[in-house]
Amino acid sequence: MKLFKVIILSVITSLLILAIPQNTSAAMYVSASSAVLMEQDSGRIIYEKDANTQRRIASITKIMTAILAIESGKLKEKVTVSENAVKAEGSSVYLKPGEKIALEDLVYGLMLRSGNDAAVAIAEAVGGSLDGFVYMMNQKAEEIGMANTHFSNPHGLDDHEDHYSTAYDMALLTRYAMNNDTYKKIASTKTYRQDNPTEAWDRVWKNKNKLLTSLYEYSTGGKTGYTKRAKRTLVSTAEKDGLSLIAVTLNDPDDWDDHINMFETAFKNYTMKTVMEKGDLKDVDSKFYKKKLYIKEEYNYPITEDEQNFFSVEYKLAPVKKAWKKNEEKVPSIVGEVEISFDQKIVDTIPIYYKHTEKDGKSFIDHFKSIFFAINGVGGNG
Repeated sequence: MKLFKVIILSVITSLLILAIPQNTSAAMYVSASSAVLMEQDSGRIIYEKDANTQRRIASITKIMTAILAIESGKLKEKVTVSENAVKAEGSSVYLKPGEKIALEDLVYGLMLRSGNDAAVAIAEAVGGSLDGFVYMMNQKAEEIGMANTHFSNPHGLDDHEDHYSTAYDMALLTRYAMNNDTYKKIASTKTYRQDNPTEAWDRVWKNKNKLLTSLYEYSTGGKTGYTKRAKRTLVSTAEKDGLSLIAVTLNDPDDWDDHINMFETAFKNYTMKTVMEKGDLKDVDSKFYKKKLYIKEEYNYPITEDEQNFFSVEYKLAPVKKAWKKNEEKVPSIVGEVEISFDQKIVDTIPIYYKHTEKDGKSFIDHFKSIFFAINGVGGNG
């Protein structure tokens, strides 16, 4: 459908000169081989360092394993632990072969204690096999837009040469996962008790993410990782004053401090600006569309003080058809989009909705009764 453009520029809009202030970027030096800091809601990259270089990622792989388990809808189902799962090397939650455990408990063990045995048990339960689950992982990666990622296992161990990702791709994955309330709850859990009816004690798992448990008050979750070849990897999230951030570092010997420094620098220099208010769109020139258009959600974007007034907003509306003028019911609910640009680049589009005239819902009989009561002076309630 060919669209005509109705360009709306407010008095304060103009072209943005700087996307990322040099002083802010310089203050975010990290020792990692690759790093990225992303604002969660908008996806804006606040800082990056070799963010698209493919590297080994170790146990932050398990973010993908966790979200696939959650999305399977089987969290309350019991999983029978296989011999294959128990034999997984490295970090473990000490599962036993033949043990029956809820998939939800396995996800907690995966995210809090980085259990490789839990990762294999999840993969077998959700994907039917390790190969089946790995296929699902790569399908989801493609869906999310992780263009430089390939998964070969559910845990991140160095048992395959073609298991890799990038700092940017892992930020995309985390942004996707953080839109899931169950994932957010699990990733932000400091300690979890898993009922263990076959033993005299329950399993108690403390989260390995020290930012969450002790080092940083604004931490909201994340995932740690380490292998000999990947070195230290870390994904973490934080929130303060309405600003939600995702930090990723790969091969970083000083990851705790680097993440705190990135968060603190961003919280100091950035705030969320409401670019578009939800509700009716004003300044629409089209007679047909005037007072009939609205957006359902407000749009916010993280900016520095220097970037306060530098946005351009463009309305793209569908050409009005003759049939619409004759019959409003034929007008579709979505009739265009708001194109929001920042630094001369489109950062997002928002659907524009048409406000149809509401009908009172009364039948012919109801209207007849109303007229009859009005003429005869009888109230509708007796």
